[in-house]
Amino acid sequence: MAATGAQVQAVEVHARAKIFRGTDPAAIVRTLRGATLCSSATAAKQMMFRFSGPAWLGVHLGMSGDLSVQPPDFPAGKHDHLILRTRTHALVLEDPRMFGRVQFAVGRAAPLWWSSIAPAILSPAFTQAAVAAFLRRRARAPIKTVLLMQERFPGVGNWMADEILWRAEIYPGRLCGLLTPAEIARLWKECRTVCRQALAVIAGTGNSLPGHLNQHIPQTWLMPHRWSEGGKDPKTGEVLKRGTIGGRTTVWSPSVDPSAAKSRSKSS
Repeated sequence: MAATGAQVQAVEVHARAKIFRGTDPAAIVRTLRGATLCSSATAAKQMMFRFSGPAWLGVHLGMSGDLSVQPPDFPAGKHDHLILRTRTHALVLEDPRMFGRVQFAVGRAAPLWWSSIAPAILSPAFTQAAVAAFLRRRARAPIKTVLLMQERFPGVGNWMADEILWRAEIYPGRLCGLLTPAEIARLWKECRTVCRQALAVIAGTGNSLPGHLNQHIPQTWLMPHRWSEGGKDPKTGEVLKRGTIGGRTTVWSPSVDPSAAKSRSKSS
């Protein structure tokens, strides 16, 4: 991590920004100015920075947050709600829609909001049995809604959930209690596959993220086709279906849609 071992010379915050809900921005400024960045870690969409003191700064990017390393004289923008400046770098948190969150704690032990994060999907603790048990406890909920629950599927966002379900050939509105053991096995497998490939593919081969999220995504994935009306399933060529499930825009293939299957049955 850039600036590890460096002293924070200045801390800038938009104190009234919603990302500081439940946190005292003044305490962040007061405590971190003059502190040294000791280490950093990531988990799903969350990052943790440990400072001398000791102090802990947590950042959850949500759907619209972006954390970047900039030159030390980087000019703050309208949506740059937190900036930590060292002699050689500026750590900038930008969040136009403020769906993210900043958390802060002082003490020797890691705070609960960090230590209680669910095991990463690519970790050995993310087992098929654990996923099956989680789904059983939410038998009446649509699988798309449950896939977005960070307490079991950390880091899975809206497009990733659609990609996982498309690959697993599961209708996003299917209730968890109706999933068969074979479907759960496919779901678990595709969760790990999509997360692994997303890490490897989206960032490309360079040292920085691409200018556009889809830049390195193969056309064989669902993702490049899901954004606009009229997008087609890259497997079947059928026009993708769109709707709202669990309050989130959702895209799926007609091949897994139960209503489409009924229509085909009646027509035949």
